[in-house]
Amino acid sequence: MSDDGEGGRKNLRMPDDDEVFATVTNMLGANRVKVRCADGTERTARIPGKMQKRIWIREDDVVLVEPWDWQDEKADITWRYEKSEADQLRREGHIQ
Repeated sequence: MSDDGEGGRKNLRMPDDDEVFATVTNMLGANRVKVRCADGTERTARIPGKMQKRIWIREDDVVLVEPWDWQDEKADITWRYEKSEADQLRREGHIQ
């Protein structure tokens, strides 16, 4: 087994029915970020309180977002992938 994270397959959290993959494109401040979703939509996403100061989100991070039912241009972030996990998702063809 290698410790560098290359070659090893991890079981990753995949999106539920109402979640989509997204990439953080811009930090807006006040716990809000701009994301480009896999469905081609640009959304304003909110970092929920349970993730604040525990999970740091930066530009170009791959995240899972849950679009709002009543306002499609907004969403909540539900999960952030580490860099090695995002690379694995790209290798397996889940994201670009």
